[in-house]
Amino acid sequence: MASNSVLSGGVSRRSFLRGSVAASAALALAGCGQASQSGSSDAAASSDSSSASSSSSSDLAKISFVLDYTPNTNHTGIYVAQAKGYFADEGLDVEIVQPPEDGADALIGAGGAQMGVSYQDVMANSFSSDQPMPYTAVAAIIQHNTSGIMSRAADGITRPKLMEDHTYATWDQPVEQATIKDVVEADGGDYSKISLVPYNVDDEVSGLKANMFDTVWVYEGWAVQNAKVQNYDVNYFSFISIDDVFDYYTPVIAANDDFAKENPDQVKAFLRAVKKGYEFCVENPSDAADILCDAVPELDSDLVHASQDYLKDQYIADASAWGVIDGSRWAKFYQWLNDQGLVQNQLDVNKGYDLSYLEA
Repeated sequence: MASNSVLSGGVSRRSFLRGSVAASAALALAGCGQASQSGSSDAAASSDSSSASSSSSSDLAKISFVLDYTPNTNHTGIYVAQAKGYFADEGLDVEIVQPPEDGADALIGAGGAQMGVSYQDVMANSFSSDQPMPYTAVAAIIQHNTSGIMSRAADGITRPKLMEDHTYATWDQPVEQATIKDVVEADGGDYSKISLVPYNVDDEVSGLKANMFDTVWVYEGWAVQNAKVQNYDVNYFSFISIDDVFDYYTPVIAANDDFAKENPDQVKAFLRAVKKGYEFCVENPSDAADILCDAVPELDSDLVHASQDYLKDQYIADASAWGVIDGSRWAKFYQWLNDQGLVQNQLDVNKGYDLSYLEA
């Protein structure tokens, strides 16, 4: 069994993801933090104010919710729930906070934040350790993995095998490189013919333009939309189009186990409000984008609207409802991590999530 954990060494997952958003948000965490304090954004003041003011703040149960990185369209449903008064309607006073340097997972696990955003693959790192953090996924934010490989259209890299004899920007993580190796070899390619270069950009489109790399792992809802907004021609293929083992849950909402056990009604109330927020995003993507931009004005409005329009079909997709986690898909990916030796200790493939707090 390999001793490397899923995300050990190299550039942190949070740094990679934060960098992907930084080009548009300018990493203005202070401004975002001020906008995201409970009930303090302009959107919160102007949207459904009569509903939000129906209860005094002293009557509301306080929940700290930590993001995984800079606010973006993965989080829009949270901001909608805050701005539209859905949290207040459920008797909650929710504070949205930025993650510390060691990430959202550590804060949730320690109870510094009762709930927050994580990912199935990152949670595996904790679950397989000798001292797993006490937290559990309670809902999926996006139903399917929407990541893949983006490259310059002129290079004609339309499938994994064609990554041969090109450079790939890596953040030097075992699970990342194992994924690339898997999809390239599944397509009949030779992984050893790919040159790995450091991932050290804030904007993947700018990196491609500057020939810093030929291929890069991106999230379709942001980087590919960014290329479209910039009118830059790219090729993109998703991992799940190559192998459905990679259709894992990224991102998810996680809850601290002690908090959830002691306050199950609050977790249920939070998810009811957030579910309503993401359903609003599905039905009203432009209005939802406006709410996010009002809360986080540093974001590029054109990119937010383009991303929101893409994600409206991804939050629920083919699931029966927002937030549902398919146990067979969850287990399949964890079994792959076990089989590849990418975890410190073998994972129980059927643990790590709990849908009992998510009401239909």
